[in-house]
Amino acid sequence: MKAVRAFLPLIILGCLAALPHRLFAADLPQVTLSIGDAAQKGGGLSVNLQILFILTLLTFAPAILILLTSFTRILVVLSLLRQALGTQQLPSNQILIGLALFLTFFIMTPVWQRVNSQALQPYLNHQISEKVAVQRAIKPVKQFMLKQTREKDLALFVSFAKNKKPRNISDVPLTAIVPAFVISELKTAFQIGFMLYIPFLILDIVVASILLSMGMMMLPPVMISLPFKLMLFVLVDGWYLIVGSLVKSFM
Repeated sequence: MKAVRAFLPLIILGCLAALPHRLFAADLPQVTLSIGDAAQKGGGLSVNLQILFILTLLTFAPAILILLTSFTRILVVLSLLRQALGTQQLPSNQILIGLALFLTFFIMTPVWQRVNSQALQPYLNHQISEKVAVQRAIKPVKQFMLKQTREKDLALFVSFAKNKKPRNISDVPLTAIVPAFVISELKTAFQIGFMLYIPFLILDIVVASILLSMGMMMLPPVMISLPFKLMLFVLVDGWYLIVGSLVKSFM
């Protein structure tokens, strides 16, 4: 029995060698990457390279969505609102991210329409080159970010770049605009969150004072104030006011 086990690998190799050669000659799917005739003639990238470029771009899609759009401000404000209400995990992270995502699509639609009409469609119709298409696509996005960026934040990163001083705002590189835009968005979101905290904080202080005066020191004030927070938020139609204010802040 031990001898059979020792020669078992050799037996398996012998059986494989005895199989017909045609089984190994079957056609297998092959993936090749080459530059097509259009690229060789200077007419642009081949289909394979275009697919490779699109797949590479998709890996940066989350960072583009978070850092170059209104997503950051909206999500931070909604998260601070949930903490101010004291509802812990309600609404859940999935709901907040989904709401922030669709609000971002709504706010960024005019920008993406300009990118589509000025860059994508002319490129697909072979009216402009890849370089011109990229330049035209970046321009609307830069204009959107510059409208929401503070001059002090932008000047900070321009000074760090150690490049020639830009003659106008259109000469500012995208590498300086993106981080300036992000910290400006974070500052704006924290300011909005501070304003949201004030009424709920006052309500917490009032409830804590009442409980302390009644001698109920062992009863958590947050548990008593939560229903009143929810009632106040519903009575003033809080979601309508907050979402409306967020959208108007980008207009």
